[in-house]
Amino acid sequence: MNGPERPSPPQPVRSQATLSAATRTQPSDPLRRNPYATARRRENALPQLLARTYGFALVVTMVDRVLPARLGTGFRRLLAASWLTNLGDGVAAAAGPLLIATLTRDPLMISLSALVSWAPPLLFSLYAGVLSDRYNRRRIVLVANAMRAVVLAALVALTVTGTVTVATALVALTLRSIAEVFADNATATLTPMMVGKDDLVIANARLGTGFITLNQLAGPPIGAALFGLGFTWPFAGQLLMVVAGIVLVSRITLPPHGRQTDDPKPDTVRELIAGFSWTIRHAAVRTLALTILIFNFTFGAAWSVLVLYTQQQLGLGAMGFGLMTTIGGIGGLIGTGLYGAITRRVSLGALMRIGLVIETFTHLGLALTHSPWVAGGIFLAFGAHAFIWGTTSVTVRQRAVPHELQGRVGSVNSICVYAGLVVGSLIGGVLATRFGVAAPFWFAFAGSAVFVVLLWRQLMLISHD
Repeated sequence: MNGPERPSPPQPVRSQATLSAATRTQPSDPLRRNPYATARRRENALPQLLARTYGFALVVTMVDRVLPARLGTGFRRLLAASWLTNLGDGVAAAAGPLLIATLTRDPLMISLSALVSWAPPLLFSLYAGVLSDRYNRRRIVLVANAMRAVVLAALVALTVTGTVTVATALVALTLRSIAEVFADNATATLTPMMVGKDDLVIANARLGTGFITLNQLAGPPIGAALFGLGFTWPFAGQLLMVVAGIVLVSRITLPPHGRQTDDPKPDTVRELIAGFSWTIRHAAVRTLALTILIFNFTFGAAWSVLVLYTQQQLGLGAMGFGLMTTIGGIGGLIGTGLYGAITRRVSLGALMRIGLVIETFTHLGLALTHSPWVAGGIFLAFGAHAFIWGTTSVTVRQRAVPHELQGRVGSVNSICVYAGLVVGSLIGGVLATRFGVAAPFWFAFAGSAVFVVLLWRQLMLISHD
C-alpha cells in the first residue's frame, strides 16, 4: 500500500507590488531588453527630429522670403483674401459668359455678358473712390463683399432650382460687378495703409502674382471645368471664396482714417473735383494717368480682335486665343520672379520708358508675323512687361498719393483704363472690318510710337521718391 503523498514545500507569498516590480524588470519588448537596439532606435529618431525641425524652419524661411515679416500680419491676411477672391473672380470670368451662352444663342444677349463686366467700372468708379476716402475702408470692403455673397447665393439658388433665366442671370452678374467695383477700389487703398513706402514694391508684386496665377491662369479653366459639372458649382465656389475673404479682411486692423466728425457736410462733387485736380497737379501721377489712357487706346484696338488674329493670321484655330493668353500669363510669372531684382537696379521712370518701348514693338511684331512660335515668344515677353509695368504704376501712385485721396485718385486711374479700352476696341473693330485683322496692330504700333516720343521726357518725372 502506498503511503500518503508528501505535501509540496510551502511557496513564498508575493505581494501585488512585488509582482508589478517583477513585471517591470522583465518587459516583453525585446528592444527594451537589448541596449544596442535601444541605442539604434535613438540614433534613428535623431535624424527624424532634425528633419522635422529643419523642414519646418525651411518652410518658415521660404514664407518669410516671399512675405517678409516686416510686411505685417495684417498684410498677409489681406494678401490671402486677395488671392482667394481673385481665384473666385477668375472662375466667374469663365462661368458667367458660359451660363448666358447656355441659356440663349442670341448674339446680342451673349455680348451683354461682356458689357456687364466693364460698364460698372466706368459708371461707378468715381463714386466708389469718394466713398473710400470718406468712410472706413475696411468696412466698405466687408459690405461690398457681403453684397457679392448675397447675389451669388441668390444665383446659386436659381441654378439649383432650375429657375434661372437670361434676364435674372444678367441682373445677378451686373449686381456682382457693381459690388466688385466698390470692393476693389477700397481694397486698393489698404496696402499703403499697412505697408511702408519702401515695401510697396514687394507688396504690390505679391498681389500681382495672385492676380496673374489665380485670376488669369488658374481661375478660368477651373471655372469652365466646374461649369461642365453643373451650372451651380462655379458660382458656389466663388461664394465660398468671397466668404473666406470676408473673414480674413474682418481681422485686419487699420489706423484711423476717413472723414472726421467735425468735418463739413460731405459734398460729392467737391470731393470728385479735388481728386481730379490733385491728379492733374501732380506730375508723376498725371503722367501715369495720361499714359494709361493713351496706351489703352492702342492696346484695346489690337487686343479687341485677338481671337480673330490667332485664328486667321496665326492659323491656330479655336484653341489659339487660350494658348496665347496662357503664354502671356507665364510671361507674367517670369516678370514676378524678376521684378525685385529689376527694381533694385533700374529707376521706375526708366522702367516705364523701357516697358512702353517693349509694348510698341509688340504690336509691330504681331502685325508682321504669321508664325505661332514667333508670336508665342512675343506674348511671353509682353506678359512679363505687362506685369512689371502694371505693378510699377500702382506702386508709383500709392507712394505719391496721400492716404486721404487714394480712393479718388485710384478711381480716376480706373476711368482712364476702361475709357481707353472701350474706345480702342471700337477703333479696332472698325479697322479689322475694313482693312483686315492685322490693321489694328499696325494702328497700335504707329500710335504707340508717336505717344512714346511725345511722352518720353514726361516719363522721367516718375521716380522712386
